[in-house]
Amino acid sequence: MENLFTKKVPLFFEAEESQLILGDSFIILRKIKPESVDMIFADPPYFLSNGGITCQSGKMVSVNKGSWDSLSKNGTGFAEKHRFNRKWIRLCKKVLKPNGTIWVSGTLHNIYSIGMALELEGFKIINNITWQKTNPPPNLACRCFTHSTETILWARKNERNARYFFNYGKMKEMNGGKQMKDVWTGALTRPSERREGKHPTQKPEYLLERIILASTEDGQIVLDPFCGSGTTGVEALRFGRKFIGIDVNKEYLQISQRRMEKVQMN
Repeated sequence: MENLFTKKVPLFFEAEESQLILGDSFIILRKIKPESVDMIFADPPYFLSNGGITCQSGKMVSVNKGSWDSLSKNGTGFAEKHRFNRKWIRLCKKVLKPNGTIWVSGTLHNIYSIGMALELEGFKIINNITWQKTNPPPNLACRCFTHSTETILWARKNERNARYFFNYGKMKEMNGGKQMKDVWTGALTRPSERREGKHPTQKPEYLLERIILASTEDGQIVLDPFCGSGTTGVEALRFGRKFIGIDVNKEYLQISQRRMEKVQMN
């Protein structure tokens, strides 16, 4: 894979069509050549690690995911969260090609800040995708409706001549010959996709398959600045795209590497 970095980076893994980088996205993104990436998928921290509990596989478990999902002790709540989102989105815009697009997944805890940050940093939102989960965890508190959806924002650079790619025909084909709507229904990540190791916010492969096929062409470069267990990379490689993944957690990159190597061997 061609070198897209202007400065040396802590390369964790490299193959013919993929690279995994161990480090802080705020630092690594500054070292990527401007306007060199075709598409970005980001599943940034939701900032839900607040000491509460939730239900997973029928058991009560802590909502705490790790230090990467917590605001600093000296933070100011929404203001700090919004500064964080504006910062990484600003850096992503610099590395995205003029006709490239960005997808960002989130819950109500973060997605409204992200939507505002996208517009403030010079993006125009194309679609607001609602991912409706068929098997969400139950609401243990019983004081509100069960949280069964996530939002995925799809945006392009807000420039007059930007001509982003959308594979309308493929999406129609995947939807039985009908126009695909902005509500996508499906199950949570299957156990078979978690065999290499667990990540608390791992997305199902069918979501990334649809995103990658909808907005990229064969051989294009996909970037995930918070790549976690590597689902974006798995689907990018499976469908003939190139992939760059960044994560601050070595254990998660090990999971990503194992999953991506299996795809490349097939």
